Amino acid sequence: MSAVRRPLKSLGQNFLVDQNVIENIIDAARIEPGSALLEIGPGRGALTAHLAERAERLVLIEFDHALAAWHRDQHKHNQHVTVIDADVLKVDLDALLSETQQKWNVVANLPYNISTEVLFRLYNVHERLSRMTLMLQKEVGDRLAAPPDCSAYGVTTVLLGLWFDISRAFVVHPGSFHPSPKVDSVVLNFIPLASARADVGDEEVFRSVVKSAFSMRRKTLFNCLKSAEFAQQIDCGELLEACQIDGRRRGETLALEEFATLSRGVTAVMQR
Repeated sequence: MSAVRRPLKSLGQNFLVDQNVIENIIDAARIEPGSALLEIGPGRGALTAHLAERAERLVLIEFDHALAAWHRDQHKHNQHVTVIDADVLKVDLDALLSETQQKWNVVANLPYNISTEVLFRLYNVHERLSRMTLMLQKEVGDRLAAPPDCSAYGVTTVLLGLWFDISRAFVVHPGSFHPSPKVDSVVLNFIPLASARADVGDEEVFRSVVKSAFSMRRKTLFNCLKSAEFAQQIDCGELLEACQIDGRRRGETLALEEFATLSRGVTAVMQR
């Protein structure tokens, strides 16, 4: 790896170096024989060699051009490994993952500066996934497992909770990386559900409702919904009354089923 220069702070690079953590992540991923694997941000390949040994097909998405070139060289004799030199936020994941009928196992130590955006993109292709094992900043992981009516509860909690069972595998401390980040990390397992946890009506509407409800956390739910894209087409007061939800509440107090009720209500009005 001497040919690859030092970590770039501008890319949020913190390379995993702890062999015990590496082995624990591979164990947590529960890779089945013949699996199709996607690794986002392979970095210096701490996980990659283990994944390549186990995968029927392995796709690596690496934004750092030098690292992408290094991985191509490392795996040039392995026809089962594909390296994509690109920003994962600009890759058409749906097109990429639809190249096979097989469902994909995603394993990644996500760059902390884009982890939430990557989560939303993976959420959009949940039906193409068999499971995900992701390392995230602990604060982000705590949000995903947060209950309603607490500061950590937010858009990612509700949206990801609609389609995934999410569980904590283990916490990773800063000393497991080079350079050491200033925060703890956490490895989470995401298991896609066969069907949504709640009936939300139109899922695009659901996303809009959830994002609007958290858009101004100090404002009431009524005021947040009034600023939503769909507000010109519905009476927010009538909607909340019909859904039996107090508009004076804040969005962070609503459980998933209550968001689903609101979403069905908005969907029904917009389809008239």
